Amino acid sequence: MAEAMMMADPDDAALARIMARIEELGLEKNLVELETIGYTTIPGVLDERRIDAAKAAIRARVEKDTGKSIDLETATEADFAGMTYVPYLLYDDEIFEDILMADEPLALISYLLGESCVLSSIGCHFKGIGEQGVVPLHSDNANIPMPFPAHSLVANVNYALTPYSKEGGALALVPRSHKWARPPTLQEMSLSGDSANPKAVAMDLDPGDAVVWHGNVWHGSFPRQIPGIRMNLAVYFARHYVATQERHKDVVPQDVLDRHENDERFKVLVAGNQSYGWQHEGPDYMKMAKGPRGLYD
Repeated sequence: MAEAMMMADPDDAALARIMARIEELGLEKNLVELETIGYTTIPGVLDERRIDAAKAAIRARVEKDTGKSIDLETATEADFAGMTYVPYLLYDDEIFEDILMADEPLALISYLLGESCVLSSIGCHFKGIGEQGVVPLHSDNANIPMPFPAHSLVANVNYALTPYSKEGGALALVPRSHKWARPPTLQEMSLSGDSANPKAVAMDLDPGDAVVWHGNVWHGSFPRQIPGIRMNLAVYFARHYVATQERHKDVVPQDVLDRHENDERFKVLVAGNQSYGWQHEGPDYMKMAKGPRGLYD
């Protein structure tokens, strides 16, 4: 009877589904790492086909924007210096829809943000040689008052599309910083030279690996020091009530919706169940009634 009463609660039922999925996918160790150090690496999430397709689509966008051809293996600082962010990739190519729905990262994101979470943004930090490519340590919760809540309001999945190393401009993370409930100070933000924060850890990754982290975690990236381009795919998620970086509600192309006609989770991720943002039509009370009430539903 007690178990039946517990499962009648939507949040308890959602947590049970999330935990069952994590167990099914063999992610128990990753869940422990999320709780203890704030981030976890999942090796080999993307196969070679997905990696190549994503790189080709991103490279095409960058070359269109810059008007020049870029050799991903040999580019020098004269060819492409520093870093540019390539935003709003979801509708550039079907491959990004595919990656968005990757099972293992999405299971952990569901644990962090609930089944009702939405896509905030999907883009690439396209990085060449140079100090101007450094991204100082920061928390993605930095625009909310301190102390940060213990539960995650936003969370990241960072896919390596090219090899990650410190000299190659890798992602940097500070273990256990999600427990500190604050952003780094100016003195703690540096990732360059002698002033670099010694607590920052370089993520040495192979193409296809994914790192998932709690929104409180301090993160950034080191400057690239070797020829070539470091490419990632940053897939950023938020709880349903947090303002997203990109707009997806009511602007998803019809062909994308048609491809995911029977995929309710995809529709939720692109804000299909968002009840706010109305105009003269007023609120949709049916959607409001379906809004989550807990951390996991």
